[in-house]
Amino acid sequence: MIKLLTSGLFTTIQDRGRFGYRNQGIPVSGAMDMASATLANTVLNNVENEAVMEITMLGPTLFFEVDTFICITGAIFNPILNGVEVPMFKRVHVKNNSTLKIGAAQQGMRGYIAVKGGFDVEKILGSYSQYKGVTNLYQLKKGDELSLKQPKVEGFQISEDNIIKKLSSEIYLEVTKGPEFDMLTTQEQEILLNFKGVINPQSNRMAYLLGNILNINPPDIITSAVQPGTVQVTPSGTCIVLMRDAQTTGGYARVLQLTSKAIDVLSQKQPMERITFLLKN
Repeated sequence: MIKLLTSGLFTTIQDRGRFGYRNQGIPVSGAMDMASATLANTVLNNVENEAVMEITMLGPTLFFEVDTFICITGAIFNPILNGVEVPMFKRVHVKNNSTLKIGAAQQGMRGYIAVKGGFDVEKILGSYSQYKGVTNLYQLKKGDELSLKQPKVEGFQISEDNIIKKLSSEIYLEVTKGPEFDMLTTQEQEILLNFKGVINPQSNRMAYLLGNILNINPPDIITSAVQPGTVQVTPSGTCIVLMRDAQTTGGYARVLQLTSKAIDVLSQKQPMERITFLLKN
């Protein structure tokens, strides 16, 4: 059992997402930085889609009533286990009656904690990912307790030596053309692709709002399908990037689409950081 002594800023359980229900208005959800979440499981020899704990900017303090192994990936934190700093991106042995304090992110936005075998949480509609209105819990709170699964595979197979431990400092987000991109004028397309967006502090798991108004006139469209990574422009020129918990339809022009890697990169950008788009050939 693991108990949350503090919950951190916004801590949830996520996996690779909930697929096959978007036609019912249910978002995909899943880890914002999918590569980092997958890596945490891989290091522990878990299945890739095992539930992990996603922490945002300020992590929780956890009390372990079990002997296990953990791996912490994603944003750079200085995790403290029983008063001693422990490494990220590596297997860490946590003994029974241990306290793990994650603290504040030194770089990046979101971190991931995996445990050997995975968290024993309820799977709803094929996913462990927490989402308001779908799962009983939307986020983890102080006092919550999490059980652990019995590992399906004992031991470890992956070498930790070649694991990439640095977050991408890239400001360019790789994109493809959205359905309404070609409805913009050539000048408007150039404005969009030269846009220097500033991440609004109100950005969240549903969408990232990019400051600086675009001087373009997006076409009017009927409500249409959207997905994580869809870049919309409102009539007032506000640029919105939909993220993992985004709605399934929208009425703003869909001018660009982020690649999966670009969604991961954007999810680690802190408020007031700048980004720009890079169109794939």
